[in-house]
Amino acid sequence: FPSHDILFLQPTVVMASTISVNPRSGNQAPRSVVHPKEFLMWGFLVSVFMLFAGLTSAYIVRRADGNWLDFELPSAFAMSTVLVVLSTLTLEFARKAARSNEFAALRSFLLATAVLGLAFLGSQWVGYLQLTGQGIFLVGNPSGSFLYVISGLHALHIVAAVVAAVATLYRAFRLEIHSKALLGLRLLALFWHFLTLLWLYLYAFLSWMH
Repeated sequence: FPSHDILFLQPTVVMASTISVNPRSGNQAPRSVVHPKEFLMWGFLVSVFMLFAGLTSAYIVRRADGNWLDFELPSAFAMSTVLVVLSTLTLEFARKAARSNEFAALRSFLLATAVLGLAFLGSQWVGYLQLTGQGIFLVGNPSGSFLYVISGLHALHIVAAVVAAVATLYRAFRLEIHSKALLGLRLLALFWHFLTLLWLYLYAFLSWMH
């Protein structure tokens, strides 16, 4: 080749070699990074799980010690199970609507989730009334005390989840939740779905023990 052609090709060769060794070139996908708030949420959920794992373990140990009163689990707790499962479904529908920027559906499903959460708390209250009707109170036999404490602590977490759902609904009305801003809704879903699974575990555990 003529000398001026060689000089013209040199920058092209250098550029090509640089691109070929670039670790971010080609089809290599960028590494995903967990958001700090999501990381903190996972840490919180692990601590909550350990709390209830400890309570159910203490339940088993104390039951084996004797002086344990057997009674019927409130039928309202079965309704609580249905309600919490429905609420986790409506929340998933809300997430789907948010990803599609269907704002009316997003607000409707978030409202349904909050209402179902409140209904869950109402069914828990009915369950406590059924317990007192059987003569089972917070203070008394350890069997009743454990049931009140375990279900009551879970209900308190549901209260926090309902408050978070209402706050998220407010943000949805302000159009702050959409396909490009899903972190808050994702955190709510993570918390809510965890509480749903936790209740299913607790209900199965308590039903088996009774």
